[in-house]
Amino acid sequence: MTTDRPAALASSLPAPRGTAPAGGHGDGSAPAPHPAPRRGFLAKAFGITAVLSAAGSGLGLLRDLLLARYFGANQGTDAFLVAWTVPETAAPLLIEDAMSFLMVPAFALALVLREEDPDAPDPVRQLVRATLPWLLSALGCLALTVALGAPRVVDLLAPGLPDPALAVTCTRITAITVLPFGVAGYLAAALRAHHRFTAPAGIYVAHNLGILAVLLCLHSVLGVRSAALGVAAGSLLMAGLLIGPFLRRLRQGPSGTGTGSGAGRSRRSRRALVLMPLALLPVAAFTLIRQAQVFVERYLGSALPPGTISHLNYAAKVSQLAMTAGILICTITFPLVARALAAGDLTAARDRVEKDLGQAAAVVLLGTACLVACAPSVVSLLFERGAFGPHDTAATADVIRVYSFGLPAQALIGVMIRPYFSLCPVVRRADDPGTEDGRRRLLDWYPAAAMVLGLGVTVTTGLLATPRFGALGLAAGNAAGITAVAALLLRGLVLRGIPLRLPRVLGGHARLVIAAAGATLLGTAAAGLAADPLLSTLLGGLTVALAFAALGTGLGAREVRGPVLAVARALKPVRNPATVAEEGKRPHGQ
Repeated sequence: MTTDRPAALASSLPAPRGTAPAGGHGDGSAPAPHPAPRRGFLAKAFGITAVLSAAGSGLGLLRDLLLARYFGANQGTDAFLVAWTVPETAAPLLIEDAMSFLMVPAFALALVLREEDPDAPDPVRQLVRATLPWLLSALGCLALTVALGAPRVVDLLAPGLPDPALAVTCTRITAITVLPFGVAGYLAAALRAHHRFTAPAGIYVAHNLGILAVLLCLHSVLGVRSAALGVAAGSLLMAGLLIGPFLRRLRQGPSGTGTGSGAGRSRRSRRALVLMPLALLPVAAFTLIRQAQVFVERYLGSALPPGTISHLNYAAKVSQLAMTAGILICTITFPLVARALAAGDLTAARDRVEKDLGQAAAVVLLGTACLVACAPSVVSLLFERGAFGPHDTAATADVIRVYSFGLPAQALIGVMIRPYFSLCPVVRRADDPGTEDGRRRLLDWYPAAAMVLGLGVTVTTGLLATPRFGALGLAAGNAAGITAVAALLLRGLVLRGIPLRLPRVLGGHARLVIAAAGATLLGTAAAGLAADPLLSTLLGGLTVALAFAALGTGLGAREVRGPVLAVARALKPVRNPATVAEEGKRPHGQ
């Protein structure tokens, strides 16, 4: 282990791939470096994931439109949204966040070990045998606990709810989602570590199709309970979609053509994996504390006029659309970062993280500018029909504009937390000394501590602002708290040992923020020129996009300037070859 690495990493990072100890291959030779993904891999993976994620988001938006149309914003929808807190908490914990943070690095390390010693017992199968049975048992017990404790859960989340009995019923139904969500998250992490993105990207399509099917068929019979049943049915479809692809990958050995069960596989590998279950705790704590911001909103919002929780929910769902592409970027690149860290390549990991921070910020700031400029017309266009009236449109649009100030911070946290927890592995090499100093253990808990401080900002701001500003005060608390967490994690990533070049990162973000602010002002003015919601949205959105591109290019923001110049080159007319040849015959200067 080289001595120029930060002390906090000395026990967690393996030796660089080119300097593995003799015997890694059984012949004393150093293992060959992991082959880089073929050219265009990231673009193809992003394209597939973006299309399926957009389809899932579109179906999710249709789901929310039907909820608004059938049930409006009233006591019934408030009761369902309290029950929705269960899958809303389980999804980040068990699908995209905690499970991904833990298992993508674990499978990445297993794949590195498989490449280093292909004749040893398969580390990927060893990892599955060590973790999956325990996970299924824990998830089953957790789902049962939530269902039995539903009355207490509702009382804690929304003590001022007018109809707690309906919320309890919906909560017991949605408790089913805990088990299939966990299975889906585990299988998706394994597939992404293998650079298989299509099936994991389709899980939200399956989920929302299940919700829509039940909602359309049973809304008139069961009312808002049909939405809860749809959530449960959709979660089962999510897990079912991934089982087949996962089993196919598990049956394949290192060469991808079989199990590779040669004579050499009967010996014990010196590079086997050792399970470290306590690594779950800081990751789960971070995710749950982060989700507690939603609990704060529901708790404080339950004492406000009926429909407030629904307005907050619709605003959050629309606002999250601006984050989708930004989160997709780090979802695709996370296995590459985890593989680089498992192989000990800090420079490659740093470069990838810096690039992800810039690209995610550019995408989310563009979406944020569009939302702030066009919020009233977007909400009117999407929701204002049926039981959802003009008052609901105005209230939801105001909340969206306040929420939007926290969206860039949410995207940056999504980028930073993945490499951070890659250095808090749930498994380690058997031949790793595994020494754990106090500083390392404290740094494992740094993200959770940052979230506690951010939650304190959220609660304080909400308590001070809610009596006067209502739902806007809650949205302001959310934005302030998450922004504070992003600032703390940016520093924490450096302390963790990934040497980000902060002046470069912050300078690039400053250019993007200035470009987004200018585009927002111009887009707001353009959106106000038309009364029709569709025309207003188109005018405002187009103005924001053009202004952001022009300002970002003029300010030298690489994340904007590069794509703009690429589009300009693509649109530049091809010169006639004959004309070019004739020009070559002219004397110089004519």
